[in-house]
Amino acid sequence: QVQLAQSGGGLAEPGGSMRLSCSASGTIFHIPMYWFRQAPGKQRELVANTTDEGPSTVVDSLKGRFTAHRDGTINTMHLQMNSLKPEDTAVYYCNAELFGRTYWGKGTLVTVSS
Repeated sequence: QVQLAQSGGGLAEPGGSMRLSCSASGTIFHIPMYWFRQAPGKQRELVANTTDEGPSTVVDSLKGRFTAHRDGTINTMHLQMNSLKPEDTAVYYCNAELFGRTYWGKGTLVTVSS
């Protein structure tokens, strides 16, 4: 059973920055991990994917402002969000898959507002 622990989030001003983190426990395997977000009234969407073995990828619409990376600790990833906009307001979720099962973090609210 994989458990995902998220940290970070809260209130940021437009143009500000914020960092989210997520760690997966309960497995010895290096597993792919993903960031998703769900804005009010919208569907959940993919933000980034990361692996311990290769480069992390952010969706095209967020490249240049968001970066995702692993920090060398097994199954720990971060999402650095810069130049935040009000439309980045959403609940951000950590996601992982192992042996065909999908796991979700509890989600953390990011609010971008002045």
